[in-house]
Amino acid sequence: MGLRIKRGIEAIPGGMVIVPLSLGALIGTFAPGTAQFFGSFTGALFTGALPILAVFYVCMGTTIPFETLPQVAGKGGVLLTAKILLGVLAALVVGHFLGTDPVKTGLLAGLSTLAVVAAINDTNGGLYMALMGRYGTPQEAGAYSVMSLESGPFITMMTLGGIFAFPWQTLLGAILPLACGILLGNLDREMRDFLGKAAPALIPFFAFAIGAGLNLASVWRAGLLGLALGCMVLVISSCVMFAADRLSGGKGIAGLAAAATAGNAAAVPALVAAANPAYAAAAPAATVLVAASVVVTMLTVPIVTAWWARKAAVPTA
Repeated sequence: MGLRIKRGIEAIPGGMVIVPLSLGALIGTFAPGTAQFFGSFTGALFTGALPILAVFYVCMGTTIPFETLPQVAGKGGVLLTAKILLGVLAALVVGHFLGTDPVKTGLLAGLSTLAVVAAINDTNGGLYMALMGRYGTPQEAGAYSVMSLESGPFITMMTLGGIFAFPWQTLLGAILPLACGILLGNLDREMRDFLGKAAPALIPFFAFAIGAGLNLASVWRAGLLGLALGCMVLVISSCVMFAADRLSGGKGIAGLAAAATAGNAAAVPALVAAANPAYAAAAPAATVLVAASVVVTMLTVPIVTAWWARKAAVPTA
């Protein structure tokens, strides 16, 4: 008699994403040296989110017909624009009251415009791809090739009035695996059938690797303020991105999946401060707060997305 492991995982909202992600986060928090201790293939499984995502992109790309490419660009453009405008609005509102310096005393001590904007601006691409692979369409998954423009500190620097320098090589590198998959799938239907079926199976593996990079202790260090920032980002980003997705003809799934703070966003405050010394005082506390937002949104966005997918009766992969 076999154990119904897959059925049990899928009974949890967003289970195929949240279960391996949570397992990775627990190991990353309580046994952070596991990857280095075992090394080899085991270590690669803990640290290989990007290579697995690259393969996922190729496999997913094979399922996208040429005629649907305008949908990919349109969806990515809408979500990217909504995220940037949300960051600009947050910078204007919070910056009006706080300026560039962090709050010095009280319950909000450490909160800054830098922390809020950095937590909002950068979408968690790995989590978005995992959720789209499970609940979305190949076109929605491919939309992240456009949304990857917001990765890193560049959009945050622009939003906060600093320098704007976008490395075109990074964007091209994000698009190439998808483009190769699209070309391969359209040239050979058998390759589309072969590689397209592999995409869903990759989801729990890169979800685990993403989770292994988390440290749940960051929420504890940030305290209630970090938890509150994560919840604020979840609520505001979910509402805005959901509305943008719906207004563009989507079901809202892609918008909700794009609401999480990216893992690399925790490095953004220090990079922004290095480029603009006006934010130097805010950077240390902002780093901790943004790290808390990463953990909170990464654990909650899959649940919210899965709940809406079921409510909207979206078939899963």
